[in-house]
Amino acid sequence: MSGTFESLPPFSVWLALALVLIMLIVKARSKIREKPMMRAGRELKFETNAGTSCENVPAASFLDLSELVMDNLLSKLSPQALSKAASVCKELRQRCTSDHVWLPRVLAKWGGVAGDLAFEEWMNDCISLYAHNPYKLDDSSFDYKSRKSWPLSRIWTPREIPPLPQKNDECNQNVYMKWYIALETGNYCFRGQVYNREHGHVGFLMSCYDAEVCYDRESDTFKARYPPHGTCSPVLEEGVSWERLRKPPVSTTAQEVYVSPSLRNLRPGDHVEVQWRAEKTYPYGWWYGVVGHSEACSKDMRRCVCHLDDTVWLEFNQYAPGSRWRRTEVNRDNHTEKGDDTEGYYAGVRKLSKDEVSVWTRFWPKELLE
Repeated sequence: MSGTFESLPPFSVWLALALVLIMLIVKARSKIREKPMMRAGRELKFETNAGTSCENVPAASFLDLSELVMDNLLSKLSPQALSKAASVCKELRQRCTSDHVWLPRVLAKWGGVAGDLAFEEWMNDCISLYAHNPYKLDDSSFDYKSRKSWPLSRIWTPREIPPLPQKNDECNQNVYMKWYIALETGNYCFRGQVYNREHGHVGFLMSCYDAEVCYDRESDTFKARYPPHGTCSPVLEEGVSWERLRKPPVSTTAQEVYVSPSLRNLRPGDHVEVQWRAEKTYPYGWWYGVVGHSEACSKDMRRCVCHLDDTVWLEFNQYAPGSRWRRTEVNRDNHTEKGDDTEGYYAGVRKLSKDEVSVWTRFWPKELLE
């Protein structure tokens, strides 16, 4: 035996040793596969072409796939399927609850109605809850707060948002999955804005008002509660469709004057939103309008110099000519709240993008308002 072994070339010796080592590694890996749930050594029984049975063949595992393939497959799952997959094993739980898996789902369903402001307020509530009861947070059913009291004060009073927690904080783990569940279950009521409030009441057509809203899964609509007008009780509206809801475009509350940064850039024909309220104690709503020409202008755009005037004329063409709500003016430089209890109070002006204009035009009334 020893003489035969010595007769072999050195390369063959190393090759034999390498083969033995590979066999040992394969055997060790096969034992490791039997431990995790998803890598259980389920015996596959199937018939070969020759009609004989093959047994004890270890099953292929989902976790054996490459990172790219697994992420691609997980991206095809619904949120409900992801939640079920997360309960299979520890490895899948980590993947199915990760932020990069849930962020696209949050943006796809909630990105148009729950913006960064709502997310920051929710995070602050999460931090406050975890500080008092760190065992309250649960990834699978994040029922951390059922805000049935409708804390409307955050809608119309100025507030300071504290900074978000550090990255190693417990609240930042699987945050987008928790945010999605909080919105989907309707347990969290967030600040939004509703077009044509109170089911399109004629007094609010072509306006958008702040409200605290929560989702109703049974009807696939929202419930909205509006800040009170003066001493009146808050108004509750149910059945608000997705099309009538938007995330607030600015952080200004319903009682604050929006500081318009670009009044000097407004020209006739620009589409705008204007803050307006009937009385000083009422919350502001955003009303759709356009920038008009001065009375002395010929309305010929080649000769128009209205953009050089200190006065900006705002027109609300949803109202009939002659209506007291049809037209008003504001100062470009010293623009604050102006008006009285007869015609109401005008405040901030915000220029609209083309996409925002297309949304407003969907709510245009069939007849001019008086």
